[in-house]
Amino acid sequence: MDEFNFLRNRIQSFRNAFRGLRDILTTEHNAWVHAACTVIVLLLSVWLQIDTVEFIFIIIFICMVWITEAINTVLEIVIDIVSPRFSQPAKRAKDIAATAVLFASLGAFIAGCVILVPTFLIKFGLN
Repeated sequence: MDEFNFLRNRIQSFRNAFRGLRDILTTEHNAWVHAACTVIVLLLSVWLQIDTVEFIFIIIFICMVWITEAINTVLEIVIDIVSPRFSQPAKRAKDIAATAVLFASLGAFIAGCVILVPTFLIKFGLN
């Protein structure tokens, strides 16, 4: 019976994670931008037929952006619970957490350009 409980608990963990994904996609406008960019970059990567190592880096950077966005969202929620009225320290914490997403996004954008632009130019003979 322990194996059944273990399996049921794992299934519930996945349900919780997907509920969190649905939450972030329906409540966070920046997550919509991340989702659109994720789809575009993945489709472009497949279309350009980038090599496996480059594709792994694309996946790592996409995950980095999503992880920082999720952590930023959680921090904002917790800060709103702990400090429901405006406070300068709460604002600073939110701004600094948002900076982490900004850095992750900029890093992903730069890495994506370094990986995808040369391949794109070669594919169309523009190099």
